Amino acid sequence: MSKGQVKLGTAYDREGDGDVLLKGKASPRPRDAATLILVRRDAEHPRVLMGKRSGGHTFMPDKYVFPGGRVDPQDSRVTAYTELNPKVEKRLRFQSRRSPRAFAMTAIRETFEETGLLIGRNAEMPAKAPAGWQTLYDMDIAPCLKDLKFIGRAITPPYRPKRFDARFFMADAEQALIDDRPPMDGAELHDLQWVTLKDALQLDLPNVTRFMLGEIEERLTDEADKGPPFLRWTRSGHSADRI
Repeated sequence: MSKGQVKLGTAYDREGDGDVLLKGKASPRPRDAATLILVRRDAEHPRVLMGKRSGGHTFMPDKYVFPGGRVDPQDSRVTAYTELNPKVEKRLRFQSRRSPRAFAMTAIRETFEETGLLIGRNAEMPAKAPAGWQTLYDMDIAPCLKDLKFIGRAITPPYRPKRFDARFFMADAEQALIDDRPPMDGAELHDLQWVTLKDALQLDLPNVTRFMLGEIEERLTDEADKGPPFLRWTRSGHSADRI
């Protein structure tokens, strides 16, 4: 793991920020999750795709986030058009027993389910699909993993009722998407919009999302590969370094 310094700042939501807190109970084990940050560079300033979570959620209600969700074990078995970059795959293996491609597949599946956008290419797919993938298989869409960059990992603090060990991916929309269809609101996310990084920071965001926007900005302006930041809770409090 790289020892490059990561500025924590307000990367984690504070215990008194008004969100639901877990008190008097054992902390749940974090569940693997993956998120995809799509970036468009077809205007003066780069834009990212974000949507608003339903107010009925117990985890980050009414917050603007990137598409993403929990990893399904079946995600690792999906037929792909291209596989992960070897460096990305190696970093995803750090302190994880799960297949690296499962995280990337989850990010692609969740993006499709929450926005209708397709990260892949046309290819003849098998008739039978792993759970959650039948629609894409029937459309003969094979997911592409090569354009996904692993830009961060964050584990929800133990005082939350739901905890996730989330891997954040970033991709250039013009390269990753199969076409230029607009995103469509769904049950999980609404008010989907492409926003500049400056405008995104004015939205009601989870602090970890705000932190990742800073990572995106750095990657868009600095080609140096510092490694993905890894944000997590330790016995001495919040910790961050780079993978």
